[in-house]
Amino acid sequence: MLILMVIFFLLNIPFLLANFMDPRCFWKINLNEIKDEVLGMTCSFILETVQKTMDKDYFNQTLNVLNTTTNHKYALALAFTVDEINRNPDLLPNMSLIIKYNLGHCDGKTVTTLSDLFNPNNHLHFPNYLCNEGIMCLVLLTGPHWRASLYLWISVYVYLSPHFLQLSYGPFYSIFSDNEQYPYLYQMGPKDSSLALAMVSFIIYFKWNWVGLFISDDDQGNQFLSELKKESQTKDICFAFVNMVSVSDVSYYHKTEMYYNQIVMSSTKVIIIYGETNSIIELSFRMWSSPVKQRIWVTTKQFDCPTSKRDLTHGTFYGTLTFLHHYGEISGFKNFVQTRYNLRSTDLYLVTPEWKYFNYEASASNCKILRNYLSNISLEWLMEQKFDMSFSDYSHNIYNAVYAIAHALHEKNLQEVENQAINNAKGENTHCLKLNSFLRKTHFTNSLGNRVIMKQREVVHGDYNIVHMWNFSQRLGIKVKIGQFSPHFPQGQQLHLYVDMTELATGSRKMPSSVCSADCHPGFRRIWKEEMAVCCFVCNPCPENEISNETNMDQCANCPEYQYANTEKNKCIQKGVIVLSYEDPLGMALALIAFCFSAFTVVVFWVFVKHHDTPIVKANNRILSYLLIVSLMFCFLCSFFFIGYPNRATCILQQITFGIFFTVAISTVLAKTITVVLAFKVTDPGRQLRIFLVSGTPNYIIPICSLLQCILCAIWLAVSPPFVDIDEHSEHGHIIIVCNKGSITAFYCVLGYLACLAFGSFTIAFLAKNLPDTFNEAKFLTFSMLVFCAVWVTFLPVYHSTKGKVMVAVEIFSILASSAGMLGCIFAPKVYIILMRPDRNSIHKIREKSYF
Repeated sequence: MLILMVIFFLLNIPFLLANFMDPRCFWKINLNEIKDEVLGMTCSFILETVQKTMDKDYFNQTLNVLNTTTNHKYALALAFTVDEINRNPDLLPNMSLIIKYNLGHCDGKTVTTLSDLFNPNNHLHFPNYLCNEGIMCLVLLTGPHWRASLYLWISVYVYLSPHFLQLSYGPFYSIFSDNEQYPYLYQMGPKDSSLALAMVSFIIYFKWNWVGLFISDDDQGNQFLSELKKESQTKDICFAFVNMVSVSDVSYYHKTEMYYNQIVMSSTKVIIIYGETNSIIELSFRMWSSPVKQRIWVTTKQFDCPTSKRDLTHGTFYGTLTFLHHYGEISGFKNFVQTRYNLRSTDLYLVTPEWKYFNYEASASNCKILRNYLSNISLEWLMEQKFDMSFSDYSHNIYNAVYAIAHALHEKNLQEVENQAINNAKGENTHCLKLNSFLRKTHFTNSLGNRVIMKQREVVHGDYNIVHMWNFSQRLGIKVKIGQFSPHFPQGQQLHLYVDMTELATGSRKMPSSVCSADCHPGFRRIWKEEMAVCCFVCNPCPENEISNETNMDQCANCPEYQYANTEKNKCIQKGVIVLSYEDPLGMALALIAFCFSAFTVVVFWVFVKHHDTPIVKANNRILSYLLIVSLMFCFLCSFFFIGYPNRATCILQQITFGIFFTVAISTVLAKTITVVLAFKVTDPGRQLRIFLVSGTPNYIIPICSLLQCILCAIWLAVSPPFVDIDEHSEHGHIIIVCNKGSITAFYCVLGYLACLAFGSFTIAFLAKNLPDTFNEAKFLTFSMLVFCAVWVTFLPVYHSTKGKVMVAVEIFSILASSAGMLGCIFAPKVYIILMRPDRNSIHKIREKSYF
């Protein structure tokens, strides 16, 4: 493990050193407006070797590079490279590279065409270009546009084949990678094999997923689009629009308004530009107004668009982010320009061509000054700073191309010397073929430490610098390197952004959000409609008792059995256990009521026992009164089985004690009612019914009725007895522990049997209500049964409309109310007379009342 860590650290050393050593802040002065007609102009060169040393005024005589045009930087880079090679005694000794011709708009002064070169009446024409013996091998350095390179290849091949080699310093194009079709053409630009991955990684870093595309309609653009789609599919990145722009399409300018409206109407804030559409979009940019410019433009070339100070006042960052191939900075460029062109350190030209960068130790502070005070920076202040001039991407390609030619020529010359094959100008038609074979095998390490392998130019996976540029018309331009992408690092570590430089570039403004649909936060799920891209969706709340605890979840998850979803539906909460306990206010109140009624029943029983010899106690069978009082007391006490944490025993006792004790109480009332009826209706001593009254036959009603209820309860317990159950749904967020009655049918059979007894007692008592009330209690029995029936008739709808512990409370309340009704209606008047009106509880008083 330690060895792997050491190896990984060693592999990271170049990258880490690059982070510290590479300049990250660049600047330039725009003194001349870039003219539309020079955008996209080609700049190519023809190189040759001569066996002499060039004088120091050679470049002044050959190129007029001291002009601030679009392509002058390539001429300047070529001059620097040629001069560096010619001054190297170890490379091409006794020979010099020269710039024989320049084609296109290179030096800001002359525009040379192929017709000029091959016109014998022109002083620039090739001498003896039809005579093979007199022609040396010419090197064409073409670029930066592939169409110009292809045009040059076709034209020169007709006239000079096989006396030339062509090296393209522009971007890599796959159409030129066929060695059989283009055997003498080399591409110095690295292939964008990891550009799509770099852009996708950058987009993901800022959490964008909705981008627009402007891509050149050619093989290169189609290949890039294919790679970008492949990388985007697995990362859920969608394209708001894809415009394949044909550079040669004459109708493009008529489509400008269409592109403008498309960008304005689109919700995307990030637009990728790839291929040779840059110059066309750049022209359009000058016609478009500020709203369309308020985007982040991701490009692969330095996008030369003016930026106004108003564009920096927004709270959101807008601008151009460019992916450029990573190259180190070549030192001495400024010194070459200054010495070779006899410039003083205060000459304005030194701060105008291309990008400049400060020395590293002053880079950060000077960048902040440029960023914060860019409208007040003076040229004098810039001239006083220590800076060097930077190479562009294509300038680096020129640098490597010229060195590759020099190394190939050098190796060819060494072999000729070793073989003593002295060139006598005969057989020169094989000169380019031999040089081509050496060039194809050329590999070297340039001054920056980078390996250049000509045979493998198309398979090199290069690193990318990510830069942001401000361009102020006729003023200061700033370019800040905000990060780097390296495909050689493990996945997830390939993109590295510099926080300090990013803050400097964006001015601490927030990056805009570029998404088709806003994120679905926890508690919501994504729903796609028909014909919607994968990035475009609507957010729907999770269903009941389902959650989503992450952003952009496709499905909500059900909460476990004993948990429930919170209000936001982003997490499950453990359900609280609820039971009708003694700590619960409702349970405490019911228990207190049951206890009070039970105590009152005991008092009543004590009063009746103490006054058992009084007429009012004897009047209606005191044994039945004692039995009724005791059964009512147990009815009150059975309600305690319904309160507290239930178990199997209490669940069974709840229903069994309730059914049996109420049966005893009601059957006792029935027996008392029948006794009253028999006592007053059987007046004839000879009638047989008198035997039943004297023998105490009504008293047998109680055990018979109670036995029938016991049989029903036994069947209930045998078939489906009550048990402890969990009610998860009655109350949100809580689990209620209740007693399940098991067989609902058995429960209603018990309840129905009680109803039949109560209705029978009520009917008989009602028929006896008009009997003399001095010796009977028919009216009290009638009212007690009326209260009992009213309570339990009301119980049924209320019981079925409630859930959880409230349902249990309703059942307890019904037990207490019906028992209290019976106790109050039957015994309360008697207790009142016994305790408060003892004068009425005597034989004498009763006789007086009966007499009158």
